[in-house]
Amino acid sequence: MRQVLTAALLFVSTAAFAQEQKPLPMSPSERKQDTFLRQLSETRNFSSGRPVGVRITPDEKQVLFLRTQPTSNVQTLYAFDVATGQTQEVLTPEALLKGSEETLTPEEKARRERMRVSARGFTNYQISEDGSRLLVPLSGRLYVVERASGKVTELKTGPGTLDPRFSPDGKQVAYIRDNDLYRIDVAANKEQRVTKGGTPTKTHGVAEFVAQEEMGRFSGYWWSPDAKSFAYTEADTSEVEKLTIVDVMHPERGGEDFAYPRPGKNNAKVRLGVTSLTGAKTTWVQWDAAKYPYLATVVWPKGGGPLTILVQNRAQTEQQLLAVDPATGKTRELLVEKDPAWLNLEQDFPLWKEDGSGFLWYTERNGGPEVELRKADGSLERTLVKPDAGFRSLGRYVQKDGTLYFNGGPNPTQSALWRVKPGGAPERVATGNPAEGIEGGSASKDGGLLLVNASSLKSMSLTQVLRADGTKLGVLPEVAQEPPFVPNVEVRQVGPKGFWASITRPRDFKPGKKLPVIVEVYGGPTTTVVHHSMAAHLMAQWMADQGFLVVKFDGRGTPLRGTAWEREVKYDFATVTLDDQVAAIQELAKVVPEVDINRVGIEGWSFGGYMAALAALKRPDVFKAAVAGAPVVDWLDYDTHYTERYLGVPQEHPEAYEVSSLLTYAKKAAPIGKLLLIHGTADDNVYFFHTLKLSDALFRAGKPHDLLPLSGLTHMVPDPLVKERQWERVMEHFKKNL
Repeated sequence: MRQVLTAALLFVSTAAFAQEQKPLPMSPSERKQDTFLRQLSETRNFSSGRPVGVRITPDEKQVLFLRTQPTSNVQTLYAFDVATGQTQEVLTPEALLKGSEETLTPEEKARRERMRVSARGFTNYQISEDGSRLLVPLSGRLYVVERASGKVTELKTGPGTLDPRFSPDGKQVAYIRDNDLYRIDVAANKEQRVTKGGTPTKTHGVAEFVAQEEMGRFSGYWWSPDAKSFAYTEADTSEVEKLTIVDVMHPERGGEDFAYPRPGKNNAKVRLGVTSLTGAKTTWVQWDAAKYPYLATVVWPKGGGPLTILVQNRAQTEQQLLAVDPATGKTRELLVEKDPAWLNLEQDFPLWKEDGSGFLWYTERNGGPEVELRKADGSLERTLVKPDAGFRSLGRYVQKDGTLYFNGGPNPTQSALWRVKPGGAPERVATGNPAEGIEGGSASKDGGLLLVNASSLKSMSLTQVLRADGTKLGVLPEVAQEPPFVPNVEVRQVGPKGFWASITRPRDFKPGKKLPVIVEVYGGPTTTVVHHSMAAHLMAQWMADQGFLVVKFDGRGTPLRGTAWEREVKYDFATVTLDDQVAAIQELAKVVPEVDINRVGIEGWSFGGYMAALAALKRPDVFKAAVAGAPVVDWLDYDTHYTERYLGVPQEHPEAYEVSSLLTYAKKAAPIGKLLLIHGTADDNVYFFHTLKLSDALFRAGKPHDLLPLSGLTHMVPDPLVKERQWERVMEHFKKNL
């Protein structure tokens, strides 16, 4: 990842020889709101100062967590004592850096971009399985903390370590450096190279781009349970197309190349090997890679479970779960999953029982998410969580007594912590939190303690520590700034299809007065936007207070309402997604008289940016103004694993790419809505050339629009000043055009 520079914002009007427009004068109330914008940006949406990376120690005596100061992104390590309820600082980045500046390698920057991590300092840490040691990475170096004494030892590795992890016995640490796998004995503090010959185009132990960006697999190596060998990936990107990003503010620095597989083109060639601690010989795992080229998941469980891999065909309509013999590399089939549209991945599965007698498995074959208990041979034993329970994420499977914790629920706008005891049905865990809110919970290894993060439309997140019976032991301390207001939000369903919607009204709302509307949209697979969450509506309230109704809708193609609802977008991103946004705003206008249906705008980022631009191009009769941030313009230019999952391989389904491309509609003769395009020039997820292609097509078609490039910014916009100026510009666009 290229260095994120101090960004300069440029505004370019693509209408040739257009007169320079003077900025609209700002009223005193707007200047006051700009103070909120700065506060929102500097506190990272009021998340700074709240615990993250929360983990219970194996002995259940402490809860460790990371936390920043209220207006900082530098994270420090803390420990909450369960018995006393007291919290103490364990380690600070300053203590390790000793005045030097934290530096990140391009590889680490890229990894954090894939993981959407904007923090600095300690962004991750690990607890050894026996709980005696902590592993803390910082600035490419590794530190081991003895918990009993507090002694800190810097491991004598080479610079630029990546993806470090304790061995199962806690005596060694493995990591990636210079495209190869290394390990170090903690006691001897001596580094040893495991793999050899790694290069930027043939890496060992590194997850390839689509694994990190789309599969949720962020690692490329795995310790054996006995800590005597490794499984690791070799990812060959020599035949993958390379895309170059140039810092347009500093062309003298040259460009940086990225292996980026576009639909229909070559992917990385990935294989899995097993080798000893010395790396003397690699045994390559054998599977039908021609039929199943994607290595989606790898687990090497302790106990009796085998090294297990999940591989997918390129269309992602079929996947095979295989048990591996590490000595020979031979595999045997445990099960096969098929779906005529696509298969969703859940990286927590398969989850093997420690005695090797079976494993937990995730499937959607019966119309929704299910968790099954399967025998060691892959045959079904029983279903633990059925589709109507609304499973969303794993909280913990307690091996000790077979209790399963998961997050979810039947209402897609809410979430709760649920528990399934052996032979029982899912029951909501009594946490004391209101039903209408968002809970995310987990359990300790032996199930004695629970961690529950809870928020609602009226409250920001708090992390509680509870006993398994729901007894509250304490709340992890926060130092966060609280937002200056509680959003005025209503969540409801609208229309015959029951679209979930949230409506944010101005705080000085006057019933009966017609207001222009801004639709905040995502609208695509994997993500919903209507939540019972205060944090999710802070920006909406800031916008609403400037004289708008701000609404969000979840239409077909979004998750959490069953497989049929989600799979409506197969081979077509541009029809039902937009039709449902149109239908939803029209249905809302029937029941909310303040909606001015003749003054509707729309804005979004990434897939939401695509949707906003699509709305301006296809339905300017409904959406009079649009702001499209980092939009995917032509799906032939996005990555393989995401795009082909939904639209198919382009050689087989060219019509899907044609109907889904914004360029198809940019060339049509009809006028478009007032469109503002925003994009980071250093974006390595949705490349800046997407927006340039759309701008060029609109310019050639004689369709005026505005372009706001964010110089040096990637797909995330963490710079407070940039975010402040960006949103001022967004609201100027809507005020002028609505």
